[in-house]
Amino acid sequence: MSNIELGGKSLEVDEDGFIADPSQWDEAVAKSLALTEGVQELSAEHWKLVNYLREYYLKNNIAPMIRKLCKDTGIPLKQIYELFPSGPAKGACKVAGLPKPTGCV
Repeated sequence: MSNIELGGKSLEVDEDGFIADPSQWDEAVAKSLALTEGVQELSAEHWKLVNYLREYYLKNNIAPMIRKLCKDTGIPLKQIYELFPSGPAKGACKVAGLPKPTGCV
């Protein structure tokens, strides 16, 4: 684990850049994390995914399965990859401030 500057805060991240403490996440952190994933600006569709992932995680303490993510948001998997080129687990979950998923999403 190491510390990096995200959204004006010094946060601990793992070797893949996922923040260690999801409670330190906020929109400024999300925007900084998005830049690390090659996403220059977060659109309404990005925020729809990010907010869904955060709400699901905070309620269930796990990231949703990809099928559930697509069904509940109405966003097809192909479009998720267009929004987050590194995918729903590496990109979207990272930007949402979730821990690195293990086989989910």
